[in-house]
This record gives sequence, C-alpha cells and structure tokens, in this order.
Amino acid sequence: MQDRSQQFYQQTRNQSLDCPALSGEQQVDLCIIGGGLTGVSTAYHAARRGLNCLLLEADEIGAGASGRNGGQVSPGQRVDQATLEDKVGLVRAKALWKLALDSVDLVRDLICRHQIDCDFVPGILHTAFKPSHAQEMRDNVRKLNQQYGYQDTRYIEKDELRELLASPRYHGGELDMRAGHLHPLNFLLALAKAAQQAGASLHEQSRVTAIDSDQQGLRVRTEQGLVRAKRLVLGCNGYLGKLFPQVAGKIMPINNFIVTTQPLGESGARALIRNNAAVADSKFVINYFRTTADHRLLFGGGENYSSRFPDDIRSFVRPHLEEIFPQLKDVELEYGWGGTLAITMNRMPHFQCLDQRIYVAQGYSGHGVALATLAGKLIDDAIAGTPFGFDLMASYPTPTFPGSTLLRYPGMVAGMLYYSLRDKLGS
Repeated sequence: MQDRSQQFYQQTRNQSLDCPALSGEQQVDLCIIGGGLTGVSTAYHAARRGLNCLLLEADEIGAGASGRNGGQVSPGQRVDQATLEDKVGLVRAKALWKLALDSVDLVRDLICRHQIDCDFVPGILHTAFKPSHAQEMRDNVRKLNQQYGYQDTRYIEKDELRELLASPRYHGGELDMRAGHLHPLNFLLALAKAAQQAGASLHEQSRVTAIDSDQQGLRVRTEQGLVRAKRLVLGCNGYLGKLFPQVAGKIMPINNFIVTTQPLGESGARALIRNNAAVADSKFVINYFRTTADHRLLFGGGENYSSRFPDDIRSFVRPHLEEIFPQLKDVELEYGWGGTLAITMNRMPHFQCLDQRIYVAQGYSGHGVALATLAGKLIDDAIAGTPFGFDLMASYPTPTFPGSTLLRYPGMVAGMLYYSLRDKLGS
C-alpha cells in the first residue's frame, strides 16, 4: 500500500475511528468483508435495522478506492440510457435509472441526516473530448429531459463551456446539478462512525484468510479470529484477490492515479472551474477533476494494469493534466497517489447472491461513490425480504472475463491500448 503521507485525503481527514483487530470467536447474523463504501453502508443499514453485524477490514477503513477516489457523486449507470434500453428494454432501463438517482439521493440524505462534514458541492460537468461525443451528449440530455422527465441536467454548448471551464480541449458538455462532489474519505469515515453508533462491530487489521461452512453456517477466518455468520457480504471490489474465486473472474482490478496541486487561492481555483463543479470527460480512460475546499486542483488521469504503481505518480499524471490545462505547466503538484478499483467487461456493476446467503456487489467501474453506498442499502433490503432493487441490479448479466482471472490482463491491456489510440485519433 502506498505511503499515506502522499494522499491528500489522509492529510485532510477529520474523523478517527476505534476499530480493534478481531480476536477470538464471534457469532453474528451478518459478516461483512471489506471496509469500503459497500461494506460500511451495508453495516450501517443492517445495524440500524437491528441485525447483529460485524465488518472485517484487512487494512484501515477507507484504505482502498472508497477513500482514495475523485469524490464524484454522479447519477446514472456507467452505461448510458440508450444502451441500457437496447439491452434490457425501456421499462427496466427506467427502473435502473431510478436506482441510479436513488444512489445520489441516498448520499445526500446521509450527509444531511448525520451532518457529515465532507465538503459536498453540487454539480458535475461531463465534457465531450471529441465533436462526436458532443452530439451524443446533446442526444442524451434530450432523452433524459423528454423521456425520463429529468430536468436537473442541461446541455452546455462549446462557447458557454469555455466560460465555465478554462480548457481548450472540449467541444460541449452536460451539466448535472443533482450530482456533486465531496471528500470521499471523510464521508466514509463518518458513515462508519454512524454504523458503530447503530451497533455494528467494525474491525481493522483483520484480513480474512479463509471462508468455509459447516452445518451451523458460514465460517470466516482471520489470523487471530473466527466469525460464524448466517450470511456474508463480499465488499472487497478491486481488493478481492483470490479470496473468493467463484466471483473473481467477473471483475478486473485496475489502478488509477490522482494528483493535487499546491493551493491556487479562491480566485485561481474559480479561474479554472468557474462554477466549482466537478468535471469528468468522455475519454475511454477518463480524466476527472475538481477543486477542493482549500482551492487546489485535484486531477485524476492515467491508469495501469499491473500489480505496481508508477515510481513517480506526479510525473505519470502530469502530462494528462497539462493536456487539459496547459496553463498549469509549471504548477507544483504537492500530492500524488493511486488506488485500485474494479471494472467489469460491460461496465455495469456485478450484483449476485450465492446460496441465498452470500451477497456480492462489486465492479462499479468508476461510479462507486454513489452506487456502492446504494449497494449496502440494497443488500440489507434483500436480507430483510425486499430484494427488488438488488435483484434488478443482479438481473443485468455480468460476463466473466475470457480466461477468468488467469488471462484477463493480456486481453484487457490490448483492449485499453486500442481505445487509448481511438482517444487520440479523429472525431
């Protein structure tokens, strides 16, 4: 794991937790593996409903992608509505859209309910990297406005975009004001504290070494403890590894990288993004960025597909930043860090229930802040006997990567190189 001193979020966290390592044997209704948003949200919702639940995290709460990401809280699935309609029909596409809106509303409601100090700011601007992408965005806004009755988004023409965003690179965009951005680690830590207050037992430094079962139920082992549980949640996402091979082939872990500049001052930050929205562009390997509460530019760009991060993350990300903001060529980059997320082949999340007692939610493909938070609620709903939302997500088929975990990397690298080339060519 990368040195936490290089992570801006770790240096600006405002919560501390007491989550001792698991020791001894515990008997619970629900065992949750993974201290990211999926796991913590499940613990929060299940504990509030009265379940005896216990969460195991191998490192610290928020050590993975949930505490390292770009902080964008966006409605919609990773796949646009037109594609969803082609795949599953209009009725199910609208139901999936409703769930995606619910995910954003849930995040905003949790912030309000628990007065979470996480610097939430409304607005995400999706920008068109190519002229053809601008037309696709224009069509998408029209569809959402007219067919879905969604009026919180509007199309931004190129001239207006240049007034909002000090970059010469884009051809238009969609501005969604129901969406927003936040400090993801502070949101997650506050939600974890609320889960503890509701009765959930959270344990850090408690890596799961084995999962099996007997006549009494599931057994989850750590180096120093054992949990017996009626049900299990796998919320490991890109950090699943070889823990549960039955679902590992549905996702591929990839590494993404973020830098933050030195403080630019309020006027400098507003000179880059006038309305303080977060931005995500339409490249296949997207650039995403926003300004922070202390007026830095936080910029995510570039990824790799190995088990190692670049030796110098700042130098790795800088060319991507300078392509979008050439005026920042000489700006100091104070922080640079990476995180591991999980993608699926079709970019839709993978939801699955195995043996009516093991729940899986993973592969958010970059949309995890909102969707992973919702996943915890949907898992708890399913356990409580109201599985509609979970089943709807699970009904969207998630193909296994060719060759499963053994051969997925060579094929994916070849595919990503192809799409990276397409990013650089034509319109």
